[in-house]
Amino acid sequence: MDLFGNEITADHNFLPKDGTVNYYGKLMPLDKANYYLEALLNTIEWKNDEAVIFGKRIVTKRKVAWYGELPFEYTYSNITKQALPWTPELLELKTLAEERTGETFNSCLLNLYHDGNEGMAWHSDGEKDLKKNGAIGSLSFGAERKFAFKHKETKEVVSIILEHGSLLVMKDETQSHWLHRLPPTKLVNRPRVNLTFRTIVNR
Repeated sequence: MDLFGNEITADHNFLPKDGTVNYYGKLMPLDKANYYLEALLNTIEWKNDEAVIFGKRIVTKRKVAWYGELPFEYTYSNITKQALPWTPELLELKTLAEERTGETFNSCLLNLYHDGNEGMAWHSDGEKDLKKNGAIGSLSFGAERKFAFKHKETKEVVSIILEHGSLLVMKDETQSHWLHRLPPTKLVNRPRVNLTFRTIVNR
């Protein structure tokens, strides 16, 4: 809810211009969200993320995984990953996200942040493998964290708190005009798992 007590619905666009970000809030009761958090922590093939920056290979504390309906290749930060086949839990969550949003997805990039010391720097998801202006459905489990957007030209910043078991969707021209990040915080000592459902078009 906002400061004046008005309910913010999924139709509300959190961005003032040049893109669309909708927040659907919690999609499930607490016990179901807890179930998925434990399942994701224990069944996903987590690996430390890697990036090649100025020719140097960097390994992060944050862990990632890449899944899809086909063994899609996905390249970002000069590293190429090949998608693993869906797990039952990922298929259930993909279906849930598709039913709530009316979008369709064929892949998912997962991030595991062990605590608030781990975050993500400003970036946009504009890789050539992704559907242009396609929707990205972001499901969050575990610790609540702030998620921020910054306009590439005006530098205007918009932030939102992502709750345990909640869904946020970025679509339209968001990736072209806005950066986003997960800022680190010393106030969080619990893990967070984030699923970003995407559509790969480069086969």
